[in-house]
Amino acid sequence: MRTMLKFCYLFTLIVFFSCGEAPAKKEIDADAETSITEEEKASTINSKTILFFGNSLTAGMGLEPEKAFPGIIQEKIDSLDLQYRVINAGLSGETTASGENRIDWLMNQQVDIFVLELGANDGLRGIPLSETKENLQAIIDAVKTKNPNIKIILAGMQIPPNMGPDYTTEFRQIFPVLAQKNDAYLIPFLLENVAGIPALNQSDGIHPTEEGQRIVAQNVWSILRPIL
Repeated sequence: MRTMLKFCYLFTLIVFFSCGEAPAKKEIDADAETSITEEEKASTINSKTILFFGNSLTAGMGLEPEKAFPGIIQEKIDSLDLQYRVINAGLSGETTASGENRIDWLMNQQVDIFVLELGANDGLRGIPLSETKENLQAIIDAVKTKNPNIKIILAGMQIPPNMGPDYTTEFRQIFPVLAQKNDAYLIPFLLENVAGIPALNQSDGIHPTEEGQRIVAQNVWSILRPIL
């Protein structure tokens, strides 16, 4: 199973092979192409989709896309020959409000496992906590409406104490509360053993390095693996 972090890679390949042979092709080549097409189609039908929906942490800001934790998760999946494909729908700067605005479009495809990683930008901007919580719930509701049987993983987040202890504490509690309310799986803290460690973060002190992303991937994998 090949790594797929972008939309439509496999679909494009299938369409290409499905368009028919050029007249100059030998008959044996046509048979080979048909065989590949069927194999690819079967792989697509049998595989399930994991959608990572988040901000720059998911997108892997400052790194090649495959170095972000969703790409590392795909490598783990491939190494175990599990029939899952990963889609990285991370968008730098994403807030819960902007995430709510684009979730319906993303969920037009079949998604089996949905990993929600949003809220950090809200906290850093001091957005009212009630608004953040409402937006996250709206995203979860939209996902469940599209697929009632979907499995949802919520990535817990924490923020520095700049906004004051009350805001910081209440922000941290949003995620376990929503996970329990929606019967979702919870990653207690996405950046566990990474946040605040200079050697594991880029120069901005916020976005993980390649090594940091590998640790983040392990934090995610510990929750995701039993579900798979």
